[in-house]
Amino acid sequence: MQSPFANMPPVTKNLLVINILFFISTYALAKVIDLNALFAAYYPLSPAFRPWQIITYMFMHGGLTHILFNMFALYSFGPMLEYTLGSKKFFNYYFITGIGAYVLYMVVQAVQIHTLTGAFSIPHPEIEASYFNYGGPENAQKLYGFMNFPMLGASGAIFGILVGFAMLFPNLEMMIMFIPVPIKAKYVVIGYIAIELFSGIGRFAGDNVAHFAHLGGALFGFLLIKLWGIKRPNNFY
Repeated sequence: MQSPFANMPPVTKNLLVINILFFISTYALAKVIDLNALFAAYYPLSPAFRPWQIITYMFMHGGLTHILFNMFALYSFGPMLEYTLGSKKFFNYYFITGIGAYVLYMVVQAVQIHTLTGAFSIPHPEIEASYFNYGGPENAQKLYGFMNFPMLGASGAIFGILVGFAMLFPNLEMMIMFIPVPIKAKYVVIGYIAIELFSGIGRFAGDNVAHFAHLGGALFGFLLIKLWGIKRPNNFY
């Protein structure tokens, strides 16, 4: 039986392998070390922030469903984009969109923190009682989350890949779960972005998805394809 990685380009293949290894290690070493505390991405003014997290957060995932969705998307769309861009440019594209996702998400968090406190951080962020100085329990809970709950997952870079794919293969028809007819890639991605924007602005109770990270990856993906002047392949319409 042929390996599913047999005909896969090198960057996509290695990203899949590294993500899977990080996921397995997170649970295998859970009793020894908390890899999320080291490698997931915290707010830059949080005591838990470390510079390498801007990269390593892309390899951390919050559960089986999270990593399955992201790796399925990488497996499905990554190879065509890598063959089109070339491996070196695809490598840069993936990490730039992932970093862009982090940047936009943290800018939004900074604005929210400033709205609540008048500053971009708070004194003694490692002390839970400090958060109750800013408008009561509800604001304290929000601020505590901003400063102490990390962002993790490859979703920002994956949204970058989806946008790049839709820009280069806009009329390629795709089958979407629960929708019985094929839909062109450009409409699928526009729909995803609209949902993320609505969800991010709405900030619905119980929603812990980093919607603005997804939008950041999508935005940086769009900008890179434009700035690099990447053209659609001639054999696609």
